[in-house]
Amino acid sequence: MTKTHYLTAEGLEKLKEELHRLTSVEREAAARAIAEARDKGDLSENAEYDAAKDAQGLLELKISKLQNLIANARVVDESRLNTHTVQIMNKVKIRNLKDKSILEVTLVGESEANLEERKLAVSSPIGKGLLGKKKGEIAQVQTPSGIIEFEVLEISL
Repeated sequence: MTKTHYLTAEGLEKLKEELHRLTSVEREAAARAIAEARDKGDLSENAEYDAAKDAQGLLELKISKLQNLIANARVVDESRLNTHTVQIMNKVKIRNLKDKSILEVTLVGESEANLEERKLAVSSPIGKGLLGKKKGEIAQVQTPSGIIEFEVLEISL
């Protein structure tokens, strides 16, 4: 069964650009590296050739994964989003009830998650805990160190 990947239009475009770069630039570079290593002699004792082939295999795996991700992508229709309950693409301001710290995060699909940009995957423990909650509700999130409670302070687009 294939898994649907929810993305923004911008996120899908970035994936397509990355796929284009890998197939048009990186693939050619990998083929050149193999050809250069092959020209250096006996392939049975040529570590450079083996390394180039391994790199090509990893590149093809990455291309395959990207193609699968794009093929199963669904762009989230931002016009249908609301702020009644927490859902994908919402910005959510939450308070950790234990230490009273406040954090604002945006819930996104797995491929767009980036902690530096405060984008959390909806499939993460915190993302799962927040989904469906309303302003003022408490989300209990199971973590390796125990349950953490977050109060939903704001939901915005």
